[in-house]
Amino acid sequence: MTDTIITVRGEFSAWYPAERATVWAAISFDGPSREDVFARATEAAETLRSSITALHDAEKGPVTWWSSESVRVFSDRPWSQDGAQLPLVFHAAIGFRVKFSGFEALAGWVEQSSVLDGVSITSVDWALTDATRNAVTTEVRSRSVKDAVTKATVFAQSIGLGSVSAIALADPGMLGEQGPSSGGSPEQFRMMKSMSAADASGSLELKPEEIEVASVVDARFVAR
Repeated sequence: MTDTIITVRGEFSAWYPAERATVWAAISFDGPSREDVFARATEAAETLRSSITALHDAEKGPVTWWSSESVRVFSDRPWSQDGAQLPLVFHAAIGFRVKFSGFEALAGWVEQSSVLDGVSITSVDWALTDATRNAVTTEVRSRSVKDAVTKATVFAQSIGLGSVSAIALADPGMLGEQGPSSGGSPEQFRMMKSMSAADASGSLELKPEEIEVASVVDARFVAR
């Protein structure tokens, strides 16, 4: 009897609580004087840096890493509604990234920083630690392979065959006979962003979202 070849795609995903948060903050000032907007941006940046360094400890946190840009100053000449060109306007901008391991400290820092003149919190990115990411990647890969075995076994049994034996495992699309791949890495980390507004007491509450880790594998089996 000729062996039957079965090719399937195994998939598995799981959700894990975020362990790190990277805050993106921006400082921006506009005005008719280049020196004035530069000075105001520099002053605000120094205030922000001081608040960050007071929390920074690479091993213990709550801030484990941070970076900032140099002050960027540029200008433009806007137009009025009547089509007249207005006087020159100068802009000064600085970007910050701050990585937190302590979410209570994160909420306090965001609340404190967001009320500073010229400072805005643009986004919060949630993530897993490297150790957790490596561990859960191993787990979801294993579960996606098990899903492929289960699918192949069901196919084999549905046509009256028994056991299946794997003859090939590959990342999505590499076996050449599957449908279109969804693209990207076989392991996908979907980083959710969530930043709530201030509650009735005026304090800002940040709610970390869980992160989905998904794995996809193509597999080929012999069924007998």
